[in-house]
Amino acid sequence: MKNYSVFDILGPIMIGPSSSHTAGAARLGKVARGIAGEDFKAVTFYLHGSFAKTYKGHGTDRALVAGVLGMETYDERLRNALFIAKDMGIDIKFIETDLGDEHPNTVNIEFEKKDGSKISVQGASIGGGNIIINKIQGDSVEFTGTNPTLIIKKYDLKGSINTITSIIAESDINIGMMKVTRQGKGKEGLMILETDSKITDEIVEKIEKVDGVISVRAINPV
Repeated sequence: MKNYSVFDILGPIMIGPSSSHTAGAARLGKVARGIAGEDFKAVTFYLHGSFAKTYKGHGTDRALVAGVLGMETYDERLRNALFIAKDMGIDIKFIETDLGDEHPNTVNIEFEKKDGSKISVQGASIGGGNIIINKIQGDSVEFTGTNPTLIIKKYDLKGSINTITSIIAESDINIGMMKVTRQGKGKEGLMILETDSKITDEIVEKIEKVDGVISVRAINPV
């Protein structure tokens, strides 16, 4: 379990009454935007647990929308995020649902892209403005979005992990955390890597060419 400092518990500089329901929600939205990209025309928020019960009263709805619009937790525009999204022509929906055995402050954010494709990102606000992303397109993951993160979907081929980590090392970037999962020997799996430095487009392009790699997403905190 991660150890939190007093600064984490006090929470970030923010607009709103609750670090979990507003600051954390805004961070969830912004990290999800980093994963999905900016070319979306509609967003549906599937709210679970406490988020579903109190999202209007605590401003969670406005905070989530502010996040997907790229706003920081302290942005004064957060209060008007719903109106701003409407003016931008982005269709916003909130649906109360049961996501199963998840943290009570969990939301599944589904982006509809301008080309008609959809990307879903699920995460939870775990207190003090801290978040965890636990699903992308239904695949289980686990990262915070605090550090630059690579999400690599690939087949379980011998040597592929070594090739990918070598590409990162050759760019003089240190890996702080790596988690690898697979559906079975030789089948699809995920690599999640958190790094100490920004992940460049050049690194992404090199990894995309590695044998067995299906897709690569890079998330660089702003």
